[in-house]
Amino acid sequence: MSGFPTRLKSLHLRMRVVSRAGPGLAAFLVALLLFVTALAFPAQPLVAQPLRELAAPVERLSVVTETGAHTFNVEIAETNEERARGLMFRTEMAPDHGMLFDFGRMQETYFWMKNTPLPLDMVFIRENGTVANIAQYTTPFSETPVPSHGPVRFVLELVGGTAHAIGLKAGDRVVHARIASGD
Repeated sequence: MSGFPTRLKSLHLRMRVVSRAGPGLAAFLVALLLFVTALAFPAQPLVAQPLRELAAPVERLSVVTETGAHTFNVEIAETNEERARGLMFRTEMAPDHGMLFDFGRMQETYFWMKNTPLPLDMVFIRENGTVANIAQYTTPFSETPVPSHGPVRFVLELVGGTAHAIGLKAGDRVVHARIASGD
């Protein structure tokens, strides 16, 4: 321990020498220190990592069109966190899979495709289960808002092209335990 004050004094003298050498040398030494640190402790690459999957169980939902009833397995997004995350970062999804967003009340909604690599169909649904509007084959990664064009309580996201494939249109009905069946 007897060498500690000597080392401290030596460090203090070096600091004074650096400060007298001017700001250019000090900036160079700081940059060198940062460079060496970066080499010694490389950072993880900045790659978007998927957030944890929803913990909610998958539930069955039916969409009734002129071509018949079409059943999907849907995840439920009912909390702010679940709705904000939605289907972001998903690179694949089964054709019979989707996500049902429940806002708990009728309201105008806007969605976007930020961080969403899959094209999706967004089905905007009123409280009584009737389809109000459909945004088909939305553009992956787009930050352009996709509006519901009127108050809705639910939004169903399906694989892009599904609405066309099953003949889904405004006025059709969505059946699920959360959705009232009255007109």
